[in-house]
Amino acid sequence: MTRPAIPLEERLIVALDLPSVEEARALVARIGEPGRFYKIGYRLGFSGGLGFARELVDAGKKVFLDFKLHDIANTVEEGVAAVAAMGVDLLTVHAYPQTMRAAVAGRGEGGLKILAVTVLTSWDDADLAEAGVSGDVGSVVARRAEQARAIGVDGLVAAAAEAARIRAIVGPDLLIVTPGIRPAGAAAGDQKRVMGPADALAAGADHLVVGRPITQAEDPRKAAEAILAEMAGAG
Repeated sequence: MTRPAIPLEERLIVALDLPSVEEARALVARIGEPGRFYKIGYRLGFSGGLGFARELVDAGKKVFLDFKLHDIANTVEEGVAAVAAMGVDLLTVHAYPQTMRAAVAGRGEGGLKILAVTVLTSWDDADLAEAGVSGDVGSVVARRAEQARAIGVDGLVAAAAEAARIRAIVGPDLLIVTPGIRPAGAAAGDQKRVMGPADALAAGADHLVVGRPITQAEDPRKAAEAILAEMAGAG
């Protein structure tokens, strides 16, 4: 069955890459209504962010835990089951077959969706070679996307530059979540494979993850609204 359309405001995920819950809470308040979906990663997660994730869920927000789990199968399965009980919406694991299978087993029948991370958006071909991975970024992403589809994960995390190729591989029903999004006028920072919001959606992405262009903006609400306007332009 084809999944329902995602409201525009929920397609934007704000990355709360901040050092404290207090700062994150203040930022969420400043963003207000345009902020419907938030990502919590290591930095905030290990600074009280898991409790804040529950606070966001209780406030009716959607939450993405970007923890990129990768461990022995039993540990991953039990960890994912614990995350599922929190009521959050998305969780990342690395796109290794054993890890993906364990995560699918642990997610249960609730609302948690498992996202597999193919190749980090800060990596390029040289980084893969240094890590001993054969193939270029595009071929590695494609191979891992095929495995993820076969195993039954709910979606993939990949750079927007790979979104169209991934969509052709996995079909219409898997989510594609794209970091490395930089709106008009924003610097690339430490991301090596970036794209603008409208182009990323046109390429096949479902959710766009945006951090510094919003969190470091003088007016985070206006920054979020401007990105949503760019996204709306994708048609």
